[in-house]
Amino acid sequence: MPSAWQKRRFVESLYGGKVVAYPTESVFGLGCDPLNPMAVLDLLKLKKRGQHKGLILIASRFSQLSPFLKSLPESIKSRIHNGRQEPTTWLLPAKESVPTWLTGEHETLAVRLTQHPLAKELCELARTALVSTSANVAGCEPLKTAHQARLKFQALGVHVIGGRVGLAKKPSRIIDPFSNKQLR
Repeated sequence: MPSAWQKRRFVESLYGGKVVAYPTESVFGLGCDPLNPMAVLDLLKLKKRGQHKGLILIASRFSQLSPFLKSLPESIKSRIHNGRQEPTTWLLPAKESVPTWLTGEHETLAVRLTQHPLAKELCELARTALVSTSANVAGCEPLKTAHQARLKFQALGVHVIGGRVGLAKKPSRIIDPFSNKQLR
């Protein structure tokens, strides 16, 4: 488990516009400050991923996602808050003010209340949601350890924090709660 100093350095890197790597429920994630366009562009370049696809935000609590989302019915909110379900990313209506570097070509934003203890704590310490995408180049296998993330990304300026990924065997499922359609 990372020390308090390592966690502070992670948050400083995030605030400083760096791309960061951290453990999530199933793989190591790459992330950044969702409102820093240069950090998001750096992340997309590292992954060789097109901006049109959009990105996922993770948060420790729903209030960190509220600035990005339109108002939701209580029935949808209660589904999102169900912490007993497998890791789930929800496609929710984005506010018009949300930058296209987050939504891509969509009117929705992909969001997840993370269940990973360290990822959750990092969101709390940063007092914000984080961009979260698998730590890999598009089309390649996601990384599962801090060591792999350091080997692949640290020399490219990515701040990697140690920790173990969760026990989920596959990436979070992606669900549109309005149509009940599962996309992944």
